[in-house]
Amino acid sequence: DVYKRQTVGLHARPATVIADAAGEYDDEIILTLVGGDDDETDAASSLMIMAMGAEFGDEVTVTSDNLEAVEAIAALIEQKLD
Repeated sequence: DVYKRQTVGLHARPATVIADAAGEYDDEIILTLVGGDDDETDAASSLMIMAMGAEFGDEVTVTSDNLEAVEAIAALIEQKLD
């Protein structure tokens, strides 16, 4: 399943919150920056999320076989996590 959401910039704090939440699921959760280089980012890695370079207003695709995980991570990305 794929959801696209608007995001705040995914710097250290938001990246850590997202990675911690993703780490609670056994399923792989992938983030992709829309319009970026199409590289897949492991949502359980805060360093990889920060390296993705998502800035305020960028769109991110959340993908996983686990719909609950997709919805949870997409909801976090939509929140202001600063």
